[in-house]
Amino acid sequence: MSAQQQLITVDDISEENAPAIYVLGGLKPFLEHTRSQVCGEVPDLTTRKGRERIASLAAEVSRSKKAVENPGRDYLRRLKEMPKVVETELREFVTEMDKLRDEVRKPLNDWQAAEDARVDRHNSAIAHLKLNAQDLDGITAEDLADRIAKVEAAPLGQQWEEFEAEAARAKDDSLKVLRTALAARQQYEAEQAELARLRREAEERAEQDRIRVAQEAAVELERQRVAQEQQAAREAAARREQELIDQAAAQEREAENQRLQLKLQAEQAERARIQAEADRVATEQRMEQERQVAARRQEEAAEQARQDERRRADAAAAEILHQQEARERDEAHRRSINRSALEAFIAGGMPEACAKQAVTLIAQRKIPNITIAY
Repeated sequence: MSAQQQLITVDDISEENAPAIYVLGGLKPFLEHTRSQVCGEVPDLTTRKGRERIASLAAEVSRSKKAVENPGRDYLRRLKEMPKVVETELREFVTEMDKLRDEVRKPLNDWQAAEDARVDRHNSAIAHLKLNAQDLDGITAEDLADRIAKVEAAPLGQQWEEFEAEAARAKDDSLKVLRTALAARQQYEAEQAELARLRREAEERAEQDRIRVAQEAAVELERQRVAQEQQAAREAAARREQELIDQAAAQEREAENQRLQLKLQAEQAERARIQAEADRVATEQRMEQERQVAARRQEEAAEQARQDERRRADAAAAEILHQQEARERDEAHRRSINRSALEAFIAGGMPEACAKQAVTLIAQRKIPNITIAY
């Protein structure tokens, strides 16, 4: 660098000294001077001051570039006879200065990219923790228990760096929501199982009652049938005995008219046979009617027992459903009021996580003298 160039800085470039500067190789001293100024330092990227210093050095390179480029381009427009030389020199100078600026700024850019990736990684992991406590409608108790185990297994520690407290809150909040949902689901499934058991027991009792009534009716019918047969046999024997007595008396009284008596006896015997046959048919018809009446009464009693048991089971199921619906309405009502309180806290400037914690503590009556009116 000549003595004149040594005395000229980027701030001293003017129209008068431009012919001595914007020549082939004339801008290299400025490039080397700028490089020596910015490359001699090694700022500490672990400190904010160091990172700001790198940004400042890169900005100084850009300023020096503009301080040389702008006068040069003005000079170039005036020197129509040397456009190619000046343009080439300026292009190379600008390219090298841009490269130098990018080279100087690269550690800061690399650090910022790594920092952004690290923050995104922690935020993604926290969002994944929270995701386990969302969309819980219709999930079985077994699935909820799996989610709880997964969240409980999530490690906490120094690997979270400055996000450890937020990760701990996300884990704790997710576990509270999941455990509450698990308790509610277990209660619901237990109620459903109990309802099914009551229905099975009701059906079994109804079937047992039907069998018992049928057996009792069959026994009673058989008893009546045997009694009727015995009564018919006694009546037939009595009639036969009476006929023999009448026949003997008639023979004694009318011995002289034996032929007529024999004829009369034959007629009486025929009438007795017809009567006995009529009595037998009537007895069988009466027994059949009584059997049908008993069977009909048996069926009516069994049907009445089934209807009574069904009404008792339906009433028990309706009561369980009514209690369950009342609990669900109460829970929905409480969630709506809690959600309104949460939105009010957030609208008042409180962070969402803090607002959720505040609503939860108040709802659990852990804050003295403060309650939520449901």
